[in-house]
Amino acid sequence: MKTRRTTLLEPYRCGFHDYLSSRGYSENRLALYLRHMDHLGRWLDEYDVALGSFNPSHVAAFLVDRRATYAYLSRLSLRGLAPLLDYLRRIDVLPDPPLSAPATAVDQLLTEFVDYLRRERGLADQTITHYHSTASRFLTERAARLEVEDGVGNLQPQDVVAFVRAEAERLKGSRRQPVAALRALLRFLHADGRVPVSLISAVPAVSGWRGGELPRALPPDRVERLLASCDRRTASGLRDFAMFALLWRLGLRAGEVAKCCLGDIDWRAGEILIHGKGNRHEKLPLPVDVGQALVDYVCYGRPQSRYQVLFLQKTAPYGAVSRNVVSQAVRQACRRAGLPPVGAHQLRHTAATEMLSAGSSLAAIGEVLRHRDLATTAIYAKVNHNLLRALARPWPGAGA
Repeated sequence: MKTRRTTLLEPYRCGFHDYLSSRGYSENRLALYLRHMDHLGRWLDEYDVALGSFNPSHVAAFLVDRRATYAYLSRLSLRGLAPLLDYLRRIDVLPDPPLSAPATAVDQLLTEFVDYLRRERGLADQTITHYHSTASRFLTERAARLEVEDGVGNLQPQDVVAFVRAEAERLKGSRRQPVAALRALLRFLHADGRVPVSLISAVPAVSGWRGGELPRALPPDRVERLLASCDRRTASGLRDFAMFALLWRLGLRAGEVAKCCLGDIDWRAGEILIHGKGNRHEKLPLPVDVGQALVDYVCYGRPQSRYQVLFLQKTAPYGAVSRNVVSQAVRQACRRAGLPPVGAHQLRHTAATEMLSAGSSLAAIGEVLRHRDLATTAIYAKVNHNLLRALARPWPGAGA
């Protein structure tokens, strides 16, 4: 019987095995990662590399060497090695990879801008990503064109106007997001003392008719088909059904569903804590049918995990879902049900429209949807034809 050679990583083998098991990996995948550990351990011994000096260049050299030496490791990749490296860093056996310092003054400024958006403004990660992209284009273009190190020096109103015009030409569509991003950047630059006078007023306003579109709600039969497409005999079906229940019955956003944690549910009080936009935390009543969907998922579909988030990925490692995963689940359900693809936000519109049809006031709907401004909720008045009919003026000659 062939025995395994003891390597430098042998003392950590059992711990790595338990770590993989706790994250829900299958036996086949677990055995594969342990073989990777054996190969890395032998390579460290062969090239006399100490664990304390192990760095990314060693990882690259190991992958090249093992692929060339062992034909069956031709598909060994950095992604396949990641669980092992992550575990060894968690237990302080390997040093953390060196942090790369911002390469330019623009990069440093953008890092501070992102911290400001997150800490002072409490914006969502997706919004921060969009704002960072716009700010990066603005500052990088100025730094390169004017040879200004951080892209801010001698900033004038005409620079702001010229950038907005260029963005309008580039986008050919919605221009509200870059304008909002630029205003946020200018507000930050003034508050941070980098520009002496606020230039927010120099940002041109974007014309548009707020609330011009009708809310895109799903008819009841399509909602039923969407829910019925979830096979609740499977773990993934239980998860998707529970997520859809929160989207449709409580009007949650996709990001709010992704942020739900086990501790957010007060089963005795029948309430759920929602982590909303702008770091706002608010409680909503938990309907019985939604609570039952969550119970079914937690008891029969949710994998064992150290994570406290409610909804987990379908495959190992069982990490938290993202807002994109929630939206993708809705689109996949549409395909299964033979429906045109819709976004997760349309289930939120559906919740509001159904509450309005049941006689709820706009103020009550605004509380459920957690709108800060009642004008945001007012768009749903357009879909209540009975109320609108009372406001319609008689058309001359219509009764003739």
